[in-house]
Amino acid sequence: MAALMYDRFVRDDEYRQRVRRHRPSSLLPLIASAGARYGRPDQYRAWLGSPFRKYTPWALADAARVALTYGTEFNRSAATEHDLLEILAAYSALMDPTLHSNGDDAIRLRDFLLRTAGEQLAWQEPDFATLARTAAVFLHTPFPDDRTPRHMLPGWDTELFGCSLTDFVGAAQLLWASALVCQGRFDPSFLDTADAAGISDIVSRDTIVRVLERQFAIDTAAFKQTEHETNKRLEAVPQARNSQLRRFTYNPLIGRPAVTGYGDTWLLCPVPQLVHRKAGPAGIYHAGGRHFGRSFAVEMGYLFEQYIGRQLRLLTHAEVHPEITYTVRRQEMRSVDWIVVFDDLVLLVEVKSTMPTENARLGLVEGAEDTVEKIGRAYRQINNTEERIASAHPAFAAIPRDRPRHGLVVTLEPFHLVNAPFKMPDLPTTRVFTTVASAREVEQLVTLPEDAAATRLLERAADPERSTWDLNSTVLSGHAGRNPILDAAWAAYPWRAARITEPQQPL
Repeated sequence: MAALMYDRFVRDDEYRQRVRRHRPSSLLPLIASAGARYGRPDQYRAWLGSPFRKYTPWALADAARVALTYGTEFNRSAATEHDLLEILAAYSALMDPTLHSNGDDAIRLRDFLLRTAGEQLAWQEPDFATLARTAAVFLHTPFPDDRTPRHMLPGWDTELFGCSLTDFVGAAQLLWASALVCQGRFDPSFLDTADAAGISDIVSRDTIVRVLERQFAIDTAAFKQTEHETNKRLEAVPQARNSQLRRFTYNPLIGRPAVTGYGDTWLLCPVPQLVHRKAGPAGIYHAGGRHFGRSFAVEMGYLFEQYIGRQLRLLTHAEVHPEITYTVRRQEMRSVDWIVVFDDLVLLVEVKSTMPTENARLGLVEGAEDTVEKIGRAYRQINNTEERIASAHPAFAAIPRDRPRHGLVVTLEPFHLVNAPFKMPDLPTTRVFTTVASAREVEQLVTLPEDAAATRLLERAADPERSTWDLNSTVLSGHAGRNPILDAAWAAYPWRAARITEPQQPL
């Protein structure tokens, strides 16, 4: 049986050789067709129904990556569906460098789970929330009054993308929809047909083609160059040189999900799900950083703080206080970004527009240290605020002291497993029970009915086991409410305005 042909662990070089048996021109269309078939947004985890559950999006993405980087058309055979299944079976049998080594069992388990989470859980972020969050943050959230932007001025999106942000997302939606229904393909010539007449009335043909060519498309030579640069960068990290870590490193398809050169005019999306990730806030973050520099990330941080405040204000039965400025020994200081006061709980919320680094996704010691640095700053800010409240600092007179206080660190992208009791070097101890949550979890938390948010947070904290799980598995389990901020953001996109799409908000 093909899926069970590897009754042993497979090394990365053997897996790559298995991919290289076939011409990329025959293998990539098979991958794209499978990616469209098992990546439909209306079928949650459709890959679970694939043959032997091997057609996972992360395996398909890596098979495409290997074909583009190492494949050749010379003296290679045409790939069949059976060949693709064998390749995916080889991927699922790849050896893990940590589990098959010596050392502290707890640390080895932590590193393995960090890699697995980085490899797999990113694919479970819902497409609707990811795309809607782009408009909700960048279009509908005002820049804070006490900050002066250098880059996020009117027209910044046109400078970055060559069009408005809504048209950029609209082009991504069109590419994504076409890839899903056309076996991973998008043919620009379709825009010249009578069937596409209504599309150009909303977003011009020139804008669509220009955005896709400049922002989403990549040819084989550029793909190989990006892969080379990734390998060069990782050479500076000794532990990352292990060949078995290759599949956890940056896949160029994340930044450029549409490949050219495998059809006369059309683009090929080996894994269509990567298209909407490109147009999400993380994609904007990286694109803006490359174009404007590091200060763009700082400005996005200010904007993200305000966005989370907008979400928190959706909470019923709660008062939301913004950041408090106070003085300690003549030194001006700031509290956490938001303080949410419920009848039976005070929530100290610190917002960080941060994401796991590549070292964290690789499960390296440096990655654990990176996580500690990013999350540790938020922990210290929560500790400082808790100390001022507990000591009755006059600047915090409006914050009650007669009820439990919890900390909540909100990040732009999920830090999977960060709440679990793994060994993290020098992670600060918090004065109050503290949880790390993603933007998506907050977007769901605020739609809980009445005062359920505080009740469920308190119940989770009181349970020794569940308190180490993420909010999605505990507080938010079984909840499917609508988020009005995301609904309004989605309505700003061109195809929604034309009633071409009608999204669902999945859990």
